[in-house]
Amino acid sequence: MATAVASRLDENTRYTTVEFKISFIRRLEPGLTVNVVGSVLNCGRRLATAEAAIQDASGRLMAHGTTTCIIL
Repeated sequence: MATAVASRLDENTRYTTVEFKISFIRRLEPGLTVNVVGSVLNCGRRLATAEAAIQDASGRLMAHGTTTCIIL
């Protein structure tokens, strides 16, 4: 999620996480191949919010989350 936020900022802009929430739906086993998709919901001058979903190879949702980052 933070990487999604970073993709919206200038290269030298610093940011940090204010809060995040992750919900695990299914057990993530070692060696499991997953796909992760993150997207920015909003990117303002001081705050940015993003979300992400983790799916297994068959597309089943394994976990999802949201974050808020402060732009320094």
